[in-house]
Amino acid sequence: MIIKNAEVYTEAGRFEKKDIYIRAGKFADAPEAGDEEIVDGTGCYAIPGLTDIHFHGCVGHDFCDGTEEAIQAIADYEASVGVTTIVPATMTFSEEKLTQISHAARDHKNGRGADLCGINMEGPFIAPARKGAQNGKYIHQPDTAMFDRLQEASGHLYKLVDLAPEMEGAMEFIRAKKDEVVLSIAHTTADYETAKAAIEAGVHHITHLYNAMNGINHREPGPVIAASDDDRCEAELICDGVHIHPAVVRNTLKMFGEDRVIFISDTMMAAGLDDGMYELGGQPVIVKGNRATLEDGTLAGSNTNLMDCMKTAVRMMKVPLETAVRCAAVNSAKSVGIYDRYGSITCGKVANVVLLEKEDLKTKQVILRGECLK
Repeated sequence: MIIKNAEVYTEAGRFEKKDIYIRAGKFADAPEAGDEEIVDGTGCYAIPGLTDIHFHGCVGHDFCDGTEEAIQAIADYEASVGVTTIVPATMTFSEEKLTQISHAARDHKNGRGADLCGINMEGPFIAPARKGAQNGKYIHQPDTAMFDRLQEASGHLYKLVDLAPEMEGAMEFIRAKKDEVVLSIAHTTADYETAKAAIEAGVHHITHLYNAMNGINHREPGPVIAASDDDRCEAELICDGVHIHPAVVRNTLKMFGEDRVIFISDTMMAAGLDDGMYELGGQPVIVKGNRATLEDGTLAGSNTNLMDCMKTAVRMMKVPLETAVRCAAVNSAKSVGIYDRYGSITCGKVANVVLLEKEDLKTKQVILRGECLK
């Protein structure tokens, strides 16, 4: 396959007009005899397929269903919208339930839909006071033995582990696991000093920044400023137009720099479906438009897939497209250690490409592993 006439997003973080060559499902550096399929990218941007490292489900399925049916339906939907690699998140459940989810992920075979490249363990090592839409019944102190059992059950798919650093046992967990997985501050009451200590101990990630944590105060700066202070720490942002004000998104990019911000969707099972009653973490969720809440009004994830979050950042929040692509495709892949295979249009990497119409960023074509999806 050859994609011609598109403005191609390069590893330098800018668009250049050039051809893209694809052979045997991977990007190639030159055409070869027999490359007969031509895709016309005139009037389009060509960007790498996106990677979502934090979401829960879509089209009526949740990753925590713990079934192959759910995982495959999720993978199919995500690929259809241009999210070609996924690291879905668990919720706060019992170890028995988390083991079931781990086994299902381990047994899933990539080959159709988005590639499952890991698991994000969002619960249960969180603070009760900041549990958000998580089920407080199953909150558990950080426990290395428990995590080791789950990691073994998953076939070592866990790439991120979220925790509240103020919880008993958290610092010990951080020191024990900092070289095995990405550790993230999440659902926390931590102040600046506690968050800074966690970062010094080995935490280099912060989950859905601003949400389920103390905000910024000029005398009590909290975990947001602790994370921004340290160049090793990256931050997730939900750019759905609900979770964070556009001005805060823009200023976060200034504060952290575009290399340290990762766009996530945090979508739940209603993504891709109509308004109505759904479920997240065993709790009922009301979905109206792009807002998903528990019955008490607590935000319960998002209803906007990552591609639409990226487009929202550009259209509504005035984030440059080059920056938005970096945050949704490049930084996310680097964060979970898959940038050697995904995340850029580079010779030898898996050929996942999305063509966006330049006029309105409408998705014209998704190419998954070198094949057109529609």
